[in-house]
Amino acid sequence: MITLAVDCMGGDHGPRVTLAACRRFLDQHPDAELLLVGLAESFKEFSHPRGKMIVATEVVGMDDPLEVALRKKKDSSMRVAIQQVKDGAAQAAVSAGNTGALMAIARYLLKTLDGIDRPAIATQLPNAKGGATTVLDLGANVDCTAEHLLQFAVMGSALVSALKDEKNPSVGLLNIGEEVIKGSEVIKQAGELLRSAATSGDLNFFGNVEGNDIFKGTVDIVVCDGFVGNVALKASEGLASMIGGFLRAEFSRNIFTKFAAICAQPVLTAFKNRVDHRRYNGAALLGLRGLVFKSHGSADELAFEVALIRAYDAVRNNLLDRVQARIAHAAPLLAATAP
Repeated sequence: MITLAVDCMGGDHGPRVTLAACRRFLDQHPDAELLLVGLAESFKEFSHPRGKMIVATEVVGMDDPLEVALRKKKDSSMRVAIQQVKDGAAQAAVSAGNTGALMAIARYLLKTLDGIDRPAIATQLPNAKGGATTVLDLGANVDCTAEHLLQFAVMGSALVSALKDEKNPSVGLLNIGEEVIKGSEVIKQAGELLRSAATSGDLNFFGNVEGNDIFKGTVDIVVCDGFVGNVALKASEGLASMIGGFLRAEFSRNIFTKFAAICAQPVLTAFKNRVDHRRYNGAALLGLRGLVFKSHGSADELAFEVALIRAYDAVRNNLLDRVQARIAHAAPLLAATAP
């Protein structure tokens, strides 16, 4: 059995969404069980033979300062869920709660892997090739050194290798142009480190890529700092919502556009599903001595269920072991470039 610990109180909607998603997930995955963590009153109407309730007495709010979440709310549903991973009761934890708090608590309880200074948040964005591009970091680290970007590339390669069965996924460094002379000094230094990693066989480095390459599918993995990555993520979500709204407005104008909508419905439905950010929900916190997945705070039932599936797939494909193995292989290079 694959066991996941779920912070049922996190996110904008809390148990109303998380518990419904958990039930759907359990019904579709007979080899999985969930440790559902939350306030006692939240579980009054929930029951499932493979859903075990664990009571927590506190909740980390979406606007709680890190100090409060980490030092004062020691029995929060978020912390108790991650503690299950530390204690070996669960193989991964999932939460839609406060991102900063989740990263801080996970890092405090689980610690980082040897050779990794900062954990990174990685998720997938749909691309024109029919697949998805993995992007990291998405907000955990705003100010990054070249060495941090190298570590992100190593961890991202392990993630894609595990979940997509790609032995040598390609890595691109997000920049303002493809030429090696472009970008800030940090980006230029990161490019040199990534080229060295390619020479040593630790990475399949493609070179610099630009923002549109994320959605073109030019490479399997795009590496950037958390500020840029978070902007790219939110922009993609906004674009998907805008496209959906535009199509609804255009095809409700008159009888001709309504007829066109009926004819084009299969294509439009397929397109809508391809760009629906809910179907790509679930970001991995890489670099920790345990698996933790972050769901979008505004996730509905479908989106939160997708985050649970991401965590389930990560466990099933031995993601943690593969990340550790990839880091161990690159250890000499990471040690040589340590800040």
